[in-house]
Amino acid sequence: MELRIKRHSDSAILPQYAHPGDAGMDLYAIETVTLPPGAAALIKTGISIELPPNTEAQIRPRSGLALHHAVTVLNTPGTIDEGYRGEIGVILINHGQAPFQVTPAMRIAQMVITPVIYAEIAEVETLTSTNRGQGGFGSTGHS
Repeated sequence: MELRIKRHSDSAILPQYAHPGDAGMDLYAIETVTLPPGAAALIKTGISIELPPNTEAQIRPRSGLALHHAVTVLNTPGTIDEGYRGEIGVILINHGQAPFQVTPAMRIAQMVITPVIYAEIAEVETLTSTNRGQGGFGSTGHS
């Protein structure tokens, strides 16, 4: 599968897989942004992509940022639809107690390309029954 990428800035770093077999490729910031505790901001990556047909890109947090700084992707997973051609931005939020500074070339998120299954919508009067039925949050117990 080919993922076409356009740089919008000379400082933009193309996404890349850190290790063979990784599901996600790292996304990099192109700007300096300070996130005070509790604040969120849209961080520019300086790239746009052209996804293959019937795919999406999911933007996911980096576990190191979450563990060490309590910084994560706010709308995780963020979805980039196949037809979107604008610059990729990552919404980061600082859940920590200290300001966090994003700097150019910092790895801020990971992007996973996944297939999309399109469903045919069928309105019905009833649904088939299951053992779970309408049991919702916590319905399977606490352990």
